[in-house]
Amino acid sequence: MTEAVETRHFIQQMIDADIERGQWGQPGDRSVITTRFPPEPNGFLHIGHAKSILLNHGIAKEYGGRFILRFDDTNPVKEEQTFVDSIKHDVEWLGADWDGEVRFASDYFEQMYDWAVELIRKGLAYVDEQPVEDIRAQRGNLKEPGKESPYRDRPVEESLDLFERMKNGEFGNGEKVLRARIDMGSPNMNLRDPLMYRIVNATHHRTGDAWHIYPMYDWAHGLEDSIEGVTNSLCTLEFEDHRPLYDWFIEAINKDRDEKIHHPRQTEFSRLAISYTNMSKRYMKQLVDEGHVSGWDDPRMITIAGFRRRGYTARSLRMLATDVGVTKFNALVDMGRVENMIREDLNERAPRRMGVLDPVKLTITNWGEHGDDDRVEMMPVANHPKDESFGTREIPFGKDLYIEREDFMEDPPKKFFRLGPGREVRLRAGYWVTCTDYTKDADGKVTEIFCTYDPQTRGGNNPPPDAEGKVRKVKGTLHWVHGPSAIRAEVRQFDRLYMAERPGKKTGNHLDDLNPDSLEVLDGALVEPSLASRGPDEPEWEDGIRRFQFERQGYFCLDPDSTSEKPIFNRTVTLKDSWAKQQ
Repeated sequence: MTEAVETRHFIQQMIDADIERGQWGQPGDRSVITTRFPPEPNGFLHIGHAKSILLNHGIAKEYGGRFILRFDDTNPVKEEQTFVDSIKHDVEWLGADWDGEVRFASDYFEQMYDWAVELIRKGLAYVDEQPVEDIRAQRGNLKEPGKESPYRDRPVEESLDLFERMKNGEFGNGEKVLRARIDMGSPNMNLRDPLMYRIVNATHHRTGDAWHIYPMYDWAHGLEDSIEGVTNSLCTLEFEDHRPLYDWFIEAINKDRDEKIHHPRQTEFSRLAISYTNMSKRYMKQLVDEGHVSGWDDPRMITIAGFRRRGYTARSLRMLATDVGVTKFNALVDMGRVENMIREDLNERAPRRMGVLDPVKLTITNWGEHGDDDRVEMMPVANHPKDESFGTREIPFGKDLYIEREDFMEDPPKKFFRLGPGREVRLRAGYWVTCTDYTKDADGKVTEIFCTYDPQTRGGNNPPPDAEGKVRKVKGTLHWVHGPSAIRAEVRQFDRLYMAERPGKKTGNHLDDLNPDSLEVLDGALVEPSLASRGPDEPEWEDGIRRFQFERQGYFCLDPDSTSEKPIFNRTVTLKDSWAKQQ
């Protein structure tokens, strides 16, 4: 039998080759490999970031190297400590432990400023005082070269003086910028004298009012990687055209230098794009600010926090990252594929419970034949149908029960294997019951179903054969709750936030594709009493969130808004892909 050979993706193959030839030190030294995750603290992370985090962390751990968490805090206007805290939580939740202290771009502001001064002295940077709109208009396009700034050849000493005064806060926002002096005729638009610094007179969440100029991302990113000794700067494909600029800045600093600074290697991979979602941080902020969702962690959001609150596990997102792989080609991943990952995980690990979301009363009329109407029997139920290690629990069964309204029809068709007049069904782990009558209100809505039960079917088991040796059978099995002991709960059923596979593609406005039915709140759901508190059979989830399968309904988790008086359950995912069925 041939053993399976592990397929290594292109980044692993590249790093293997680098290590073998000693790209970063002694040949064969794996521990030098260093990766990083550099988020901007201007919003919550989304599921696309999860792939990047897990890739960077996984590479570092595979080679025994370092994984760094560094915040690119170069825009004080949009950054908040709240976002820093949420990002750290998300990275930890995914299981991506970083090495050393959390780093910040602002830790290196002084060093980056000094390097910018070096470039000015070398004639490779200059202060431009044109409005940014004019600079943008002068860049040209892919068919036409850009136009040189009238300040491009200003004397070095003049640029040095202005740059220092910019730093000291002597100018207003937008009055001046520092630009790299590269090539206004370059076919790569990123090399047409890009901005390195702009004036932002705003308080920074870490440095306060110490700085009045802030580095642009392309200038700061590679320098941060260099300072931290990053060997492999792994970015998504949209940064591929920025790589020449990443390299140019480091090479410009090293020009005519005896002591060279470290030059990392930038490599691009495909981003994670998922159908029926929009990962633009600007659009996500719009959803939050305009009240289309309850916040960044709304379970309908594509944020990691939203997925977590909806009941997704870190393990399921790790499974997804492995499943989609690492390639150089962008592709749209179907949302059903994401949902299947959490189904697969929760099917193995989630204990089963019974909850009735749209209850209708079911009364067993022959329950008290011997004067014991109030009798309650405790029924043992398996907590997992395929894993005995989950054990069993006992739930009460008595005269007054509730079942799902959709499990009863007044005039059911032949293939409706649930309850109707004269129909017999199994109540899961309870008894078999036969409908004898029902009542309706003035609007024609069924209010109560009357049944008789067969005492010989305790536990939902088949009754003994009749006198002729025939065994009575039923095809339908229903879930239920015992009315007097049931807990009233709120259930939030979430669906996809957008109705279109690519939101906004038709009209240009993603809000046009919002799903008006993305949230349904059921306030009168009834759940079994074991859900009131954590039972000894429940697994200890890594994040402390209680997750269950509500039998025949889907997977649910307890929401943080829950109280002992009013539990709130969020539907994580349905048992089957209802969207695929609709399509």
